[in-house]
Amino acid sequence: MKGPLRVTEVEIRQAEDLILKLKGKRILVVGDVMLDRYVWGQVSRMSPEAPVPVVEVENEAIRLGGAANVAANVVALGAEPLLVGLVGPSGPATDELLDLLEAEGLSREGLLEDPDRHTSVKTRIIAHQQHVVRADWEDKAPAEGAVAAGLCDFVAGVLEGVDAVILQDYNKGVLSSVVLNTMLPKLRESGLPVTVDPKFERFFEYTGVTVFKPNLKEVEAALGTRLSDDENVAEAARMLLRRLEAENVLITRGELGMTLLETDGTLTHVSTRARHVYDVSGAGDTVIATLTSVLAAGGSVREAAALANYAAGVVVSEVGVVVITSEGLLQAVTEGES
Repeated sequence: MKGPLRVTEVEIRQAEDLILKLKGKRILVVGDVMLDRYVWGQVSRMSPEAPVPVVEVENEAIRLGGAANVAANVVALGAEPLLVGLVGPSGPATDELLDLLEAEGLSREGLLEDPDRHTSVKTRIIAHQQHVVRADWEDKAPAEGAVAAGLCDFVAGVLEGVDAVILQDYNKGVLSSVVLNTMLPKLRESGLPVTVDPKFERFFEYTGVTVFKPNLKEVEAALGTRLSDDENVAEAARMLLRRLEAENVLITRGELGMTLLETDGTLTHVSTRARHVYDVSGAGDTVIATLTSVLAAGGSVREAAALANYAAGVVVSEVGVVVITSEGLLQAVTEGES
């Protein structure tokens, strides 16, 4: 395995050039949209009713989650996302999600209403910078029939106007087998960079993509084995590259950084750039958004992985799901190499 991939001073100028080129690039983001609700408070006692802490609420907020957070990261980087997914009928969760999209300047054009679906909501209760509990309200039925056809038809109709595609799967039903069987051949024919952030289900259905980006836990679950060292991870990446016929595999490894395997067999380890890790929520969204945006701007997969690694280092240093901006990314690169 090669040594850590680092951004040299020459490449800092290249990073600045790539970030400037993000402006105007259109990124199609297809996947599970959701609403993230945060409740912050303090704990000073245990409940007399059950052995659980009592959180005295001090503040709460709602933010875009899932594929919607990926789109928010794309727009914060300066590119133009087109979000495609499913929402439930009008109601508190759906209305709040659509209002947030409007506030972020994101189009709702690609969001199809599924009358049988509840818009996904994740509620995180946080006390003293620690998650106490998370409550999910969602429907995870796979998209089929008219709903699946509507998603695929919309994507097919906009492909000529985009520069790259992200498939963001949270196993909430949007990227069903029916959708993937119809959509993937068209994406491959388009010649566009196609990146995938998979989850546990349908892991091996994402064939022939530009970059397949699972995290270590997902790879271990898919292969049914523990990956305890660099060589284990490297062999897993080789197996995934062959089985999925992918051009590149990028395995994110938390505090251990990332491992990138390219189509020519080149293997590179990207050391983590995070100085402090407070919350990994949304880090995968930031990585896939940055990675794909840089590819759309003409960057190599190594440059894209390096910049995505810096972006992840920024967002994990804050509590809650946050986005990476182009200014924040460039600052992280510059400070990291100073």
